[in-house]
Amino acid sequence: MTWSWEVFFEVIPIIFKGLWITLGLTIACYLFAVVFGFFWLLLNAVPSKILRWLARWVAEFIRSTPPLVQLFFIYYAFPMVPVVGISLNPFAAAIIGLGLHFSTYLSEVYRSGIESVEKGQWEASTALNLSTKDKWLKVILPQAIPPVIPMLGNYLIIMFKEVPLASTIGVVAMLHLANDYGAQHWKYVEPLTVVALFFLLLSYPAALLINKLEVKYNRNYNKNSVSKT
Repeated sequence: MTWSWEVFFEVIPIIFKGLWITLGLTIACYLFAVVFGFFWLLLNAVPSKILRWLARWVAEFIRSTPPLVQLFFIYYAFPMVPVVGISLNPFAAAIIGLGLHFSTYLSEVYRSGIESVEKGQWEASTALNLSTKDKWLKVILPQAIPPVIPMLGNYLIIMFKEVPLASTIGVVAMLHLANDYGAQHWKYVEPLTVVALFFLLLSYPAALLINKLEVKYNRNYNKNSVSKT
């Protein structure tokens, strides 16, 4: 197979059409993971030991199995499960599969941010007799969220690069369009190269932005540490 610049430039607008689906799927999956990550966090805080153990086991099982297998199970196996019996379109199955997978990681990010809040802040909010809502919204979360923003951004970039897995269940995004073009014209190198370039052009600037946020947070954190001492 020889490289063809003609094919390369011909396939760019074709792959570009799938770019918006890729971006939209990434945002939808990430929002699902952000919200559902709090769900795992709440389950780990319930009084029931059995429920906490079950939540940890399920989350660990999801983290330890490949997201591709989970996508196949949700899309192909769910309709055959007697109790569930739900048929999902490829886009919805991808949101649930990838969103659920990454939510288990984001829950650990949330946990690390909450644990970074000093014990004195918890004691002060209790001494001030703040309600649970005010304690979390006015004291704990404003201090827990900023430190984990870089990690949340990193997971967004990782998810963006995992979204092409959705093409295996029929989501017509960039990788799916590249494979279709290759199957029709027996030219795979050029369309796959275009896909790689699109991912590079989007993920690399995002990574630089995340690095700047991390540096900015570390600088502010060091200033606050010095002022406290």
